[in-house]
Parts: sequence; C-alpha cells; structure tokens
Amino acid sequence: MKNLISPKKLQKGDLISIVSPSAGLGELFPHRIRDGIKALERMGFRVNVEKNALKRRGWVSGTVEERVEDLHSAFSNPEVKCVMCSIGGDHSNQLLKYLDFELIRENPKIFIGYSDISVLHYAFYSKAHLRTFYGPCLISEFGEYPDIFEYTKKSFVETLMKGSFGEIEASKEWTDDFLDWFDEENYTKKRSMNPSKGYEWWKEGKAEGKIIGGCVPSINHILGTEYWIDPRETLFFMDIPESGPGKPMDTGALDSFFADLDNAKVFENISGLVIGRPYRFSEELDSELKEIVLKYTKPYSYPILYNANIGHCSPNITLPFGISAEIDSSKSLFRIIESWI
Repeated sequence: MKNLISPKKLQKGDLISIVSPSAGLGELFPHRIRDGIKALERMGFRVNVEKNALKRRGWVSGTVEERVEDLHSAFSNPEVKCVMCSIGGDHSNQLLKYLDFELIRENPKIFIGYSDISVLHYAFYSKAHLRTFYGPCLISEFGEYPDIFEYTKKSFVETLMKGSFGEIEASKEWTDDFLDWFDEENYTKKRSMNPSKGYEWWKEGKAEGKIIGGCVPSINHILGTEYWIDPRETLFFMDIPESGPGKPMDTGALDSFFADLDNAKVFENISGLVIGRPYRFSEELDSELKEIVLKYTKPYSYPILYNANIGHCSPNITLPFGISAEIDSSKSLFRIIESWI
C-alpha cells in the first residue's frame, strides 16, 4: 500500500467547490443544488460551483475537457479546501488519461463523493497518492429535504473536521423511500424512515487492514488498468447502486460483476469484506445477494459484514480511503483504527 498524502482538515469558513465529473443532473434538479448549497452554508462553509458543473450533455455533465477543466480549476485554487462531487453517474472513466495528477498531488485537498466517483478515488490514490473520502454528494445527500440526515452530517463533520476515529456505529434508522425528483410535489416532502436492524454478519471472525473499495460496477471499469489499487490484505468495501431511478440492481448483473472481481483475485487477497446496504433491496434480493457473495468467498475464512452505511443508502458515512480499520463479529464492531490527520 502506498503512503498517502493527507489534505488539511476542513474548518468552518472554508470554501467547498462543486464539480460534476460524471452525470449532469445539476441542470435537471436545480432545487437539489440550491438546497444542498444552503445545507453546507448552514454548516458554516462557503460554496463555489465550478463553471461547467451544472451543464448537461446527454448522460454527462459536460465534455471531457470541461469536466477535467473543473477538476483542475478546483484543485489549483488555493482558496478551495474541499472538492465535492454533485452526484455520481457512469462516465468518470472518460477523464482518467487527461487528468494532471501532478497538479492534484501538489495541491492536496479533501475530495469527496461516491458511486461512479469510485473511479476517481482509485486514480487519485494510485497516481496522485492522495487520500480521498468516500462519502456524501451535494445533490443526493446535502440536497435532502428539509436537511441532510443527521447521521450523515455527523459522520461528515467528525471525519473531515476532526479527523475522528473509532467505532462506526450502524445508523438507528434508514430509508429507501423513493421520491421522484422531477415531481415538484416532492420538493418539500420528508422521506419516511425505518428502524435499522444494525449490522449483519455473513461470515464471522475478526480482520484488520487498510480500507479501500468502491461501487460495483464502477470499480470494474478499471480492473487491470494502471489506475487499479492492489487489494492484498485490505479491508475491502463494496457499494451496490441502483439500476435506474428507484430501481435496485439486478442480482444477475451483480453475479457477473462479482465474477469480474473474482477473476481478478480480489476475494482471494483481501483480509475482510464490508458490504454497504444495497439500494432498495427487498429481503428476497438480500438473500440472493448473500448467496452470490458466499459463492465467491467460499474458499476464504475472513469475516463478511453486511448492511454498513456505505454509499447508496440513506443515511451514509464519510470513509477515508487507505486508513487502517477492523471488523469483529464477536463485538459486532466496525472501527477505524487511526486518524487520517
């Protein structure tokens, strides 16, 4: 594992710059952009939106050149302390060979996002040696009505402003309530919450390692490329997204994506596995996923933690890349061992 460069922690009054490296949803949902900015401002931050971040060209926010320009602009601006993604998508991989990783390495800043942003987390790790953060985006989390979920906000603040480490407790409640963002009647509706069952253990045991991972199938885009991170002896996390608005991922597709990772010997080399609560999964889909996971991990004895608040679930956590962590089924424990600061 590489020695990573850590950015400076976030402070009230700092400038957060918004970029859209993948999907162009800012133009479609300006109310989520507006509400997200207000939420950050209530937390004491200043917010800048990069000039191309609210564009939309079909399924992406802008041309490759425009998206790269925004990332370079945000990292080269000495006033910017945090670069936050507006949303994920499926096309961050288009940017990789055009990014100036030396610029990013010489101007370390907090970089945060999830989903397809996994591709950039891997690239910044492998090429710029920058510690990044898998966590909330502007539109999806900070744009929540009437405010960002308290669990998400607390993790964001504790991680990025204090560098806190220790136990990551499961949220006491969660929601998969789908409110169509196109419907104006939903602009001021609060999503209904469900009590959480907490962590589940699909295999018992204790494991420790540097934590890396990301969203399936985004990380599959870069398998075998120069941007891939060697997963040996890591605590590997997996985030399972939607297949479309309000629709869970098909487990048949997941089986194929897991086969990709298995062929790359990911499951063979890791020390433990953490799986985030998948997007809008029923109990039946949970059972199908468990069967798939246990099929590919059958030869290995490491623990598997399921139902973590990572990625495409509400609420979610902010997780530093490449930091030492552990899981322990005997204590139902998920814990960050060290501070990134």
